[in-house]
Order: sequence, then C-alpha cells, then structure tokens
Amino acid sequence: MGLFSLTQDIAIDLGTANTVITCEDKIVVDEPSVVAISAADNKMIAVGRKAQQMIGRGGNMIRTIRPLKDGVIADFYACEMMIRGMIKLIPHHNHLFTPQLRMVVGIPSSSTEVEIRAVRDSSEHAGGRDVYMIFEPMAAALGIGIDVEAAEGCMVVDIGGGTTEIAVISLGGIVSNKSIKIAGDDFNADIIEFMGRMHNLRIDEPTAERIKMQVGSALPELDNQPEDYVVIGPNKVTALPMSVPVSYQEIAHCLEKSVAKVENAILQALEQTPPELYADIVKNGIYLAGGGALLHGLAKRLSDKIHIAFHVADDPLHCVARGTGIALKNVHNFNFLLR
Repeated sequence: MGLFSLTQDIAIDLGTANTVITCEDKIVVDEPSVVAISAADNKMIAVGRKAQQMIGRGGNMIRTIRPLKDGVIADFYACEMMIRGMIKLIPHHNHLFTPQLRMVVGIPSSSTEVEIRAVRDSSEHAGGRDVYMIFEPMAAALGIGIDVEAAEGCMVVDIGGGTTEIAVISLGGIVSNKSIKIAGDDFNADIIEFMGRMHNLRIDEPTAERIKMQVGSALPELDNQPEDYVVIGPNKVTALPMSVPVSYQEIAHCLEKSVAKVENAILQALEQTPPELYADIVKNGIYLAGGGALLHGLAKRLSDKIHIAFHVADDPLHCVARGTGIALKNVHNFNFLLR
C-alpha cells in the first residue's frame, strides 16, 4: 500500500465485548467495545481500553457506553462514534491522504434486516465506502482454517460477549444455525449476582470479568486447578471493605444454569442437522471459538455430555477477526458475503 493509495481494506469483528480490526493480515486494533462521551456536548472523549477505564469513575460528566448489546447495535450514535474512534487507532503512517475504506464486518447469524442495515449504516457513516458483511460463525470457521466451501459438514460454536452462535456449515453456506442471547455477559451477570448473594460483596462488571478469566469454570472438578482469586470490594450491607477468596468450584456452581443453556442450544442445533452432515460432524468434531471457549473445562464438559469431540480453536478470541480478514481478501470469490 503506497503513499498515494486511495483505498484501504480493513476487516472488523464488531463484538459486544471487544472490537478487533485486521489490516493487511495483521491485527491492528484489539480494544473493548466501549466509548466514553462527554455529557456536556455529546462528543467522544475516549474509545476502547481508555474508555473502559472510565466506567464507574466519571460521575455525571462522562457517559461510558457499550453500543452493542446481545450482538446487535443498541445505541446507533455511540456505535458510529466507536467505529470512527477505532479506525483512527489504525496506523496510517504510509498514506499521504486519508484513504477511502473498503470493509468487511462480522455480524451475528441471527441478524434481522433492520439489524444488518444498522451495521451497514454505522459502517458507512464511519467512513466505509464499500461495506460487506459476513456472518460470525462463517468468519470463525474461516479463521479456524476450515474449508467452508467443501462438500462436508462442520459445526462451529462461537461464544462471544452477547450471543452464542452455533452454525452447521457446508458448501459455502450456513445449513442450519441457532443463536442464543446467553454468552460472556451473562456469565458476568451470574458472577455479580452470586458474589452479592453468597458473600454479601458488591462488585461491578470489570471485576466479574476478571473473576471469570481467572477462575471461571464449566466443571466442578478440573485436572489443572486454577488458584483461588482474591476479590476486594465493599460489603453490601455495611459498605466496609472485604477481601474474599473465590474458588473455581464456586464459579462452576454459579455458571451452571447458563452453561446448561449453551449445552441445550448445541443439542437443538444438532437435532436440526441433516443426517449426512451430522455424520461429518461426528467424524470431525465441533469447534469452539470466541472468548467463552476459554472457560476452564468447557470443551471436556460438552464432549462428555454430547459424545462428540469438541476442539478449542487456536487463539479463539481472534478467530472471527482472522476469518473476516480472509473474507476481505476474497471479497469477489466468496458468494456468502452480504453486500
């Protein structure tokens, strides 16, 4: 891409929890999907990690917004501001002029026409000249390295921040899919509720996220047991400071209902799968992608319950972003991209 290049190709994984942008096969932006806006003049103050650090700290002067909820745009204006801010984080040092953008954006497979239009409009308002969209499970499959155009069935379970996307893919299309609004954010909400009920400890979402990453588990018995995580916060009743060690067994118990819902959704998706493709899935196994795939013991639990091997993708957090980047390079070859 030279000094006088007038277009720049970028691929965006627009997630509920994180937004990842790839450019020229490299991840150039990987930031939380948060934007901080001034309450006085509605202008953007910060985006990504800087905005996340302002959550709960800005009082009435700063509004910190997560523009996506359950995988779809909940705040149109904030989303547009966030995409603009994220694009500004891309290094443009090899351009003499601000280039026009051609972008591929990942969207949930259950998106309605209205939700697809919202993503397209936000992307165009943020500077996208040519905007293509790809369903996230298809992008995840590409990122994992699956030949999505082969005459063979494969199943991908993408557990993101707002939604869990389950899709059976064959011949370059999604044959059957199931999308549920149970994912990482719900795991966080379960942990917040559990800590308040069991320990009388008041915590917020960033703390719940840290607990999930350190001691989050889908099984009450693990071979490689993580150490207890010490949480510091105020007592709900007295407001005095507390220090509480949390074990993975406690979190496994607290996440049980949500993980069971993911389990049931996978079983329902398998029920809808044609027998020929079902046989392929049993032979090849099911692939787990997204941040939720990193939950301790999840693959083992699902394998034991469903009797099909579950494989956690290499670098599951960036599968969709990598796949979106691959789609960007093959914009004219892949007929499953939405224009």
